[in-house]
Amino acid sequence: MDDLELNKIQQHWDTLISSAISWAPKIFTAIISAVLIYLIGSWMIRMIKKLVEKAFKKRNMEASLQHFLLNIINWGLNILLFIVVVTQLGVQTSAFVAMIGAAGLAVGLALQGSLTNFAGGILILLLKPFKIGDFISTNSGVSGTVDTIDIFHTKLITPQNQLIVIPNGVVSNNSITNFTQLGTRRTSLDIGVAYDADLRKTKDILMSVINSNQYALDTPAPQVVVTELGESAVNLSIRVSTATENFWTMNEELIIGCKEALDKAGIGIPFPQRDIHVYNQ
Repeated sequence: MDDLELNKIQQHWDTLISSAISWAPKIFTAIISAVLIYLIGSWMIRMIKKLVEKAFKKRNMEASLQHFLLNIINWGLNILLFIVVVTQLGVQTSAFVAMIGAAGLAVGLALQGSLTNFAGGILILLLKPFKIGDFISTNSGVSGTVDTIDIFHTKLITPQNQLIVIPNGVVSNNSITNFTQLGTRRTSLDIGVAYDADLRKTKDILMSVINSNQYALDTPAPQVVVTELGESAVNLSIRVSTATENFWTMNEELIIGCKEALDKAGIGIPFPQRDIHVYNQ
């Protein structure tokens, strides 16, 4: 290696050293600023999460919704902090933003059904058409006691102790009957009596059965109403309100009590029948 090549190498090395010396304060300042931004940003994120968590608890928000929203807020704030930190270091963030957008679009297209259930879960937890412990029925014929409300599914326990898992998209986009939320339920018990029965006396007998039932509420007032002249019987409807937890017990007692009282009074409860007339030529 001759002296000319050594001189060129020395010049390049001197240029590199001088450039490093000139850029060192800027790099050092950028690193210190990035570290400070990260530390302050992390502290602010913790404070924001604590304030949001207190606000959620003050509003008595569902625990599962609280956990989910806090995770979303945490991820969003940390991504924002990451972008600010790398920007401070001089990295171009347009590529990161484009990657995040493309990833979001791909995930959205791949998980359309899951996102529908996710949106349905958010609506259920926010609007609260039912809560854990409520007995509900959907227009698809599924009914049971709400056991769990997740972000993607609602789980019901049927009276036969079967677990039913329903996608939240189905639940939120269809009509729901909540039998528990109002605190009371009212029977609609239909009883048919013979056509030769004294209807006013029959109503008095059925009303006495209602008044003797320990679970029947006085308000709203119970009713015994003649509803229909059927093919084989005159139909009456017994309408009685009770606390939700006593509904099935009272319903059974009313059926047994009404049957016994009508039998004792000699009032028949007919079954469907037809009269056949035979004509001889």
